[in-house]
Amino acid sequence: MKLVVEVIDAHDLMPKDGEGSASPFVEVDFENQLSRTRTVPKNLNPTWNHKLLFQFDSTKPYHHQSIEVSVYHERRPVPGRSFLGRVRIPCSNLVKEGEEVYQTYPLEKKWFFSPVKGEIGLKVYIASHSKPKISPSILISELEKLSPHTPLPQAPQSNTKNLSPTHFHGSPPSITTEETSESEPKEVTTSFDTSEQVTEESGIVNKEAKTNLAARIQCSGSDTDLAPKQEKREPVPERAQQLHRHQVHQQPMISIKRRQRGTPAAAAMQSVNFPQQVHRSSHDHPSTLGNIPSSLDHHGSLDDEDYNVKDTNLQLGERWPNGGRGWMSGGERFSSTYDLVEQMFYLYVRVVKAKDLPPGTLTSSCDPYVEVKLGNYKGRTKHIEKKLNPEWNQVFAFSKDRIQSSILEVFVKDKEMLGRDDYLGRVIFDLNEVPTRVPPDSPLAPQWYRLEDRRGDGKVRGDIMLAVWMGTQADEAFSDAWHADAASVYGEGVFNIRSKVYVSPKLWYLRVNAIEAQDVIPSDRNRLPELFVKGQVGNQVLRTRICPTRTTTPVWNEDLVFVAAEPFEEQLTITVEDHLHPTKDEVLGKITLPMTLFEKRLDHRPVHSRWFNLEKYGFGMLEADRRKELKFSSRIHLRICLEGGYHVMDESTMYMSDQRPTARQLWKQPIGILEVGILGAQGLLPMKMKDSRGSTDAYCVAKYSQKWVRTRTILDTFSPKWNEQYTWEVYDPCTVITLGVFDNCHLGSNAAARDSRIGKVRIRLSTLEANRIYTHSYPLLVLHPHGVKKMGELQLAVRFTTLSLANIFHIYGQPLLPKMHYLHPFTVNQVDNLRYQAMNIVATRLGRAEPPLRKEVVEYMLDVDSHMWSMRRSKANFFRIMSLFSGMITMGQWFNQVCHWKNPISSVLVHILFLILIWYPELMLPTLFLYMFFIGLWNYRFRPRNPPHMDTKLSWAEAVHPDELDEEFDTFPTSRSHDVVRMRYDRLRSVAGRIQTVVGDIATQGERLQSLLSWRDTRATSLFIVFSFCSAVVLYATPPRVVALVTGLYYLRHPRFRSKLPSVPSNFFKRLPARTDSML
Repeated sequence: MKLVVEVIDAHDLMPKDGEGSASPFVEVDFENQLSRTRTVPKNLNPTWNHKLLFQFDSTKPYHHQSIEVSVYHERRPVPGRSFLGRVRIPCSNLVKEGEEVYQTYPLEKKWFFSPVKGEIGLKVYIASHSKPKISPSILISELEKLSPHTPLPQAPQSNTKNLSPTHFHGSPPSITTEETSESEPKEVTTSFDTSEQVTEESGIVNKEAKTNLAARIQCSGSDTDLAPKQEKREPVPERAQQLHRHQVHQQPMISIKRRQRGTPAAAAMQSVNFPQQVHRSSHDHPSTLGNIPSSLDHHGSLDDEDYNVKDTNLQLGERWPNGGRGWMSGGERFSSTYDLVEQMFYLYVRVVKAKDLPPGTLTSSCDPYVEVKLGNYKGRTKHIEKKLNPEWNQVFAFSKDRIQSSILEVFVKDKEMLGRDDYLGRVIFDLNEVPTRVPPDSPLAPQWYRLEDRRGDGKVRGDIMLAVWMGTQADEAFSDAWHADAASVYGEGVFNIRSKVYVSPKLWYLRVNAIEAQDVIPSDRNRLPELFVKGQVGNQVLRTRICPTRTTTPVWNEDLVFVAAEPFEEQLTITVEDHLHPTKDEVLGKITLPMTLFEKRLDHRPVHSRWFNLEKYGFGMLEADRRKELKFSSRIHLRICLEGGYHVMDESTMYMSDQRPTARQLWKQPIGILEVGILGAQGLLPMKMKDSRGSTDAYCVAKYSQKWVRTRTILDTFSPKWNEQYTWEVYDPCTVITLGVFDNCHLGSNAAARDSRIGKVRIRLSTLEANRIYTHSYPLLVLHPHGVKKMGELQLAVRFTTLSLANIFHIYGQPLLPKMHYLHPFTVNQVDNLRYQAMNIVATRLGRAEPPLRKEVVEYMLDVDSHMWSMRRSKANFFRIMSLFSGMITMGQWFNQVCHWKNPISSVLVHILFLILIWYPELMLPTLFLYMFFIGLWNYRFRPRNPPHMDTKLSWAEAVHPDELDEEFDTFPTSRSHDVVRMRYDRLRSVAGRIQTVVGDIATQGERLQSLLSWRDTRATSLFIVFSFCSAVVLYATPPRVVALVTGLYYLRHPRFRSKLPSVPSNFFKRLPARTDSML
């Protein structure tokens, strides 16, 4: 495999030759392999278009390595070079060939005082020797319009020739040159190893030691096997240049490896020791991690306790019977593979295949299946018709808590159409002899067993391959196994109860800029058309405004933004339509374009535009018509690109779990690891009726970043135990993980049913302390049309492990979203529409998985209805605002009491503090910040001990009117009667009237302030400008300290010197005119 660094160009470099210019070249260093481009003389904006190839071993971990790209000025006539800047690209940002895009990097300094400026444009990707994909051809006239760094769809035509080994010291490299159809060829150069020091004529240059300041996570997807095909041809003549070889000294680094599911952070990062804290109160006794005592004493009423987060006392961590040597005997062995969940033991039986089974007496064949029996539990495989050597490869799992026998029986039977199935043989296992598989051991190898007859007297014909072992839920066979507690599930329901991990599709913003069109001829030649452009991607339809002038060459210059998902299945359809009348539009031209044709960009650089020929709608069905159409065609001018610098929001901005841009090249390094143990639930309410009694088949879904997890469905219980542990990489601590509990309604043949929501929990990572285990029981609160209801409790164990505290502090100063959201922001309506479309795409793609994550589940997890009108939410938000201003109101009331000397001691102290600040004004800001410092220290005693949860009082869910709840759960458009709608409309009008009055009062005060100098009231304006002139004269002549002293003493004067009537400035301001008298 090859690492390809394509050096495109650079801009605004620092002049170095003393004549206001420079002769730059680029040198790339990767793993002691050096390679450089040619020198571009006298150019501060050079263009190279040079490909540098490096050896890339996919078996080596490059997660802590980086690619160093340095720009130098070549000095002449005296040989040497001057530093112009460098860029370090982490290997975790590498992508496959075909996903690379042009990206600009600002040049960095080598030393603090290094004079560096400018930026360099690169493409970096991993390639192999497979044949490249040939893109659709583009006209030569269109190629000439493209910029040098625009990716061109073409088949490379190049060849290689090995140079003589005498050209280089060390191993002979092969230099390959690739030439495109453009006038300037692209150069391809392979690198050679520079692990030894080599002396040049000018001396020996030693490279500075490379250091890594942060631990890096192992990059995923770096072992891709893609590369352009290389054909033989003569290399482009180029002057042989001696490169400076230098020794590379690598300092010891912290090794952090990506761990598999269930592996704790402490085991994965052996070089990093994080102190783990377990939350317990002051009166708790110290204990091990496996025994976390309850530490919360609840007080208050029963309702308050039910709605609060509770601590739990759980046995966390692995405990193996008899040290992992036996099944039925005692003894314990401690491990830390699954350290956030309670260990659940299972007996696994893998039925692989059978051979040499006896045929039936009548059919000369058999339809075999296997039945696994353990006590009262039976599991069976599917039967395979007319097969004497069948293969099943199915796993059965029996929970240790439900085992009622010490004998495991495996039967092989022949399926009969009528009557009882024929017995072919059996195998018996004693559970005391079953081996134990202790993770991370390899899977147990299955073995052949000879079948016995029913009585066990002797062997019969046939063999069966089995593997029987003891394990836990950490076993990789757990998720796909048939479980004994789900024996009643049949058909497609068997797949719907399994635990799975899902990944959201990679979403892009597709920006279509409709610039103009030419020669658009309407069907009615006697009128000029009213033209607009309509774009469609899947179910998304957008249109531009109608061109303001009636013409056949309209100009719009308007953007249409869509959401597209990889792999790109939909195509972009552009139509130019004529607006005939309000109810009818006529299509005049149409074009359909594949998504793979469009360029991907990572920043705000301009994208080249193209002209496309429009096909007449409904024209060209016959070949003669098509030839006639090609002689003359309408054209449309478009600029289309896929935006990789944005984060495509598919969830509410208030509960975002991911803020990374679409393009992987722009991702930062992870700053931590989030581990969640989904333990179980308690006190769930019955969600449906089964056999004339209430029942609940619960499963849990967790969503963070692009990763969704779904636990196994536990059947017919109100206290399910999942005990499944999952891990996410964290890129921003100010994100939220969402967990929801649902009732599975797809266990039988009812495919039209919808999974019922039981409740939801949100946890913001910034509220969690680092390296601390939170074991709590969260209430599952759901708002129903008759009020808020507690549906049960969800037990979780959460740990947020930080990799670098400095990186976390650095992130708090960074923008919340990628920079493209601020350079080219979307409007509020665009954000809402794009989020809705992205949510639909995610729900559709996840609904096609197996088992599917259904649309109602995805919508509930993504809060799709959070923007709908609700009187309850409006009241809650109003009181949230009032609580923010309550502090300011309290301070105002306290200051008013000080001014009126309600407490003489406080008033005297405020006078003293005021005089000190007047005498030493430089103490104002330090005093303010010192005051906030002490307030923060004081409030540390009252910090929250538990993670936040759903607050019914804050949500205004306890005192809400029933009709307001009914309105909130109403459909859109409404389905209620006219009388109810009329009553709600009148209520909304009354609320809006009060809001209208408040807004009008605010506007009145602002207009009065404007009228001070507007001469609308000539007398008032005259008085104000005379007062302003006198004040200016006085303030010029009076020191500022005296003015501040007099003003402060005036406002703090004793009540004896106050009047109960309003002050003169207040009376004057209230008499100023506003524009209310001009309103209708």
